Amino acid sequence: MLTRSVVGETMKYIVGKDVRKMLKRKDSDAGERGRALEELRTSVFSELRTSEGAKRLQQRFCGPEVALTFNFMIAVSIIMMNKLLLGKVGFNYPIFLTLIHYALSWLLLASLNACALLPASPPAKATPFTSLIFLGVIMAFSNGLANVSLKFNSVGFYQMAKISVTPTIVLSEFLFFGKRVSFQKVLALTVVSVGVAIATVTDLQFNLFGASIALTWIVPSAANKILWSNLQQQDNWTALALMWKTTPITIFTLVAVMPWLDPPGLLAFNWNVYNVLAIIFSATLGFLLQWSGALALGATSATTHVVLGQFKTCVILLGGFVVFQSNPGMSSIGGAVVALGAMSVYTYLNLKEACEPVGKPLVLKQNSLSSLKGKVSKANDNSHDGNEGAEFV
Repeated sequence: MLTRSVVGETMKYIVGKDVRKMLKRKDSDAGERGRALEELRTSVFSELRTSEGAKRLQQRFCGPEVALTFNFMIAVSIIMMNKLLLGKVGFNYPIFLTLIHYALSWLLLASLNACALLPASPPAKATPFTSLIFLGVIMAFSNGLANVSLKFNSVGFYQMAKISVTPTIVLSEFLFFGKRVSFQKVLALTVVSVGVAIATVTDLQFNLFGASIALTWIVPSAANKILWSNLQQQDNWTALALMWKTTPITIFTLVAVMPWLDPPGLLAFNWNVYNVLAIIFSATLGFLLQWSGALALGATSATTHVVLGQFKTCVILLGGFVVFQSNPGMSSIGGAVVALGAMSVYTYLNLKEACEPVGKPLVLKQNSLSSLKGKVSKANDNSHDGNEGAEFV
């Protein structure tokens, strides 16, 4: 009996000791995880305090693939939502809808700023304030006139105006920034534009006022994309910081042009709970669309962002044919397939150009290292031969 009790006490001691070790180990692991999370949080906050750190953070977590995918998903969602607003809800005030989008965006950005989560802006001397004012005004006309154009034009004429943005961007970047595009890219973009035109332009109903709005919209749309891309890539702006600076200017511009472009009767609209929630949801998607578009423009280029929009159009058309058995016609399907093929070629050419600057310096560096090693070994041989006959004191 005594032996049995001794063995029992010994087992309890051993098991208790193991349990205490396990608990201590778990406490230690939990403490290490807590310290790691605290270090990560401190690192993120410290990087958000400088424009360079915030830019590095954006590039680290939101590369071209993530930004383009994010923008694509939000763009498709807001198209469906705006169709619901303009069709079933009957909210026929495009400028005021854009104004609501930007007002909600400003409120969300102000909340981020109050919580110290908004990335820091570059120094004031880095970007002239006139550039920010110009971008804010351009944003108002680009988004507002797009909605007005969609309202007064047929879908075919609206798509033709969208296709015209691509050559406008290429020409503007060449004239004002000296940016050249290779012949292969120009050919690919031409095939993309022709394919999208065949796929989507089924009716070209002409309306003088609508056509004037569409033609007026092309230049602000191209300038908007070029400025967003250049300011982020050259002046260390992040998407959220640039949105915070330009959104108030856009809001004031929309308020100024709203009486001229929106029809009367806004107060007579049926402002019930369902309609208000639909408008708020559309405004939330509008904020995400603006943010994702800015991320995509900062990570790629204005031309690539336009091609992404055309890719979205072709995917929606082909998706409706495959999934919902819609029949847009063989010419539309063929045009969409041709456009997608040309987009693949354009993407390949972009990836090839992106890899070339990285590959060439590596080759030069390897050649220079090989040459340097040869010179060093030769110098060592000469010094070795010379040292054999030398006298040391």
